[in-house]
Amino acid sequence: MVLVVLWGAVVRATGSGAGCGDHWPLCNGDFFPHHPRIATVIEFTHRSMSGICTALVAILTAWTFRATVRGDRARKAVVWCGVLLITEALLGALLVLGGYVKGNTSDARVLVQCVHFTNTMLLLAALTLTWWWLRVRRVSAAMASGSRAAAWCAVAFTILTGATGSVAALADTLFPSPSVRAGLAQDFAPGAPLLVHMRWMHPAAAVLAFVATIILCRYLSGPAKRWIAALLLLQIALGIADLFALAPVSLQVLHLLGADLFWITLVAVTSEFIFDATSAREPEPALVSTPQHP
Repeated sequence: MVLVVLWGAVVRATGSGAGCGDHWPLCNGDFFPHHPRIATVIEFTHRSMSGICTALVAILTAWTFRATVRGDRARKAVVWCGVLLITEALLGALLVLGGYVKGNTSDARVLVQCVHFTNTMLLLAALTLTWWWLRVRRVSAAMASGSRAAAWCAVAFTILTGATGSVAALADTLFPSPSVRAGLAQDFAPGAPLLVHMRWMHPAAAVLAFVATIILCRYLSGPAKRWIAALLLLQIALGIADLFALAPVSLQVLHLLGADLFWITLVAVTSEFIFDATSAREPEPALVSTPQHP
């Protein structure tokens, strides 16, 4: 799934979203494109990877239901994987069939782009929870007061950062800037499209997510705290590098990879704060028969 997300960024950054024409799920009306252009190869690769991911989620669903008992949290998470995978496909179809690809700069594309990437993050979160809850788990200790609120805030602001980041990346692709100063002037220019006006929202949301994550770290300890802190610092470094390098494709993909890894870790770490910490798969004590007395 992470590879699908990263390759989707390549599709957007190279303007290959229309590589298969206005056909979906077929590519230019065929199962396999003939004499494809480079844009067609990039888009068809993305669709093929999505198909492989769909097959793997189907296998994961069957395996999870076979390996767990009724009421297990992993079952609920894997069902959400299936639901969000369907909506992901429908949103992808909307982008293609609605013409929200290539050079489209409409306000509608901004909305669809935000919803699409938010759904992607939720799908990645559902897959993470399925994996995390299939592990052998222990009952967590009592949570400190305020930890659940801190976890929710960190998750919510990270989703906002991801959604606005997808818009900022699209703006960088369609309206590249010759310098950082020119880009800032472009963001607040009266005649700039909504896509460009929203670009500043990504760093603003990132600051909120940073503050929320720092507060969350107060309730963490051990490896969880170290992983969250390290990935957060990595994202800050990649974001600054992406800004001053004027968002080359390679840095955009690397920045997105760091975001995916941070999101996966955040979902796993906060799952025990947000959801019931009691494992549904803890073995029950064995029943010991005792002699019956009259």
